[in-house]
Amino acid sequence: MATSRFHGISIECSDPVLVGRFWAGVLGWELVEQTSEEVAALPHDGTDYRLTLRRADTPKLGQNRIHLDLPSRSGADMTATVDRALALGGRHIDIGQTAADGHVVLADPEGNELCVIEPGNTFLADTGVIGGINCDGSHALGVFWSEVLGWPLVWDQDEETAIQSPTGGSKITWSGPPLMPRLGRDRFHLELAVPSPDDLEPEVRRLVGLGAIEQPGAAPTDSARALIDPDGNEFRVLVT
Repeated sequence: MATSRFHGISIECSDPVLVGRFWAGVLGWELVEQTSEEVAALPHDGTDYRLTLRRADTPKLGQNRIHLDLPSRSGADMTATVDRALALGGRHIDIGQTAADGHVVLADPEGNELCVIEPGNTFLADTGVIGGINCDGSHALGVFWSEVLGWPLVWDQDEETAIQSPTGGSKITWSGPPLMPRLGRDRFHLELAVPSPDDLEPEVRRLVGLGAIEQPGAAPTDSARALIDPDGNEFRVLVT
């Protein structure tokens, strides 16, 4: 049984306030400054996780291995989302999409990718303002996270996987091979939370038993642990 819950996504950036204002504005969430080095975008729409923006000198050397997919209720809604993102400092980018693709590919003020998905996309129907947390990763990684969170696989085909909470909400998806090259440190990381310090060590042991490893060189604390998933991606477990 899962002990931790999905806490959200950490985004490393050089200007947390600038990037946080972008994401909070696009999503319609509230921006909360926690420290001078960290801000959080908190939802109003029933989403039960957050985006945390942390200051870090993490250069962007290629396409991120995680990006967000934002669904649209209508053509007008899609246009409004794109216009809002551009007004907040976003820009159009080309990551190889074609004219036949219905979605719009954008980047936030520091170049992090996101997709605004066309209306009528049934895969992301009824998922919330963030329809998909789109991850590069193997089939085994999707199975790993399904076991970590206790969320069922809602898609498992041609090595592509997706999981979703039994209560609904955003899907977390993995695109399957071929995997993207790993170019330095990732900017986006998934985060888990446990309710008390007493839960942290047992949860770390459970995650290691599922295939994670503790991040080499990371000093453990009473409130956070850094781990590596089976594909080599860093994630954290926090006490909240």
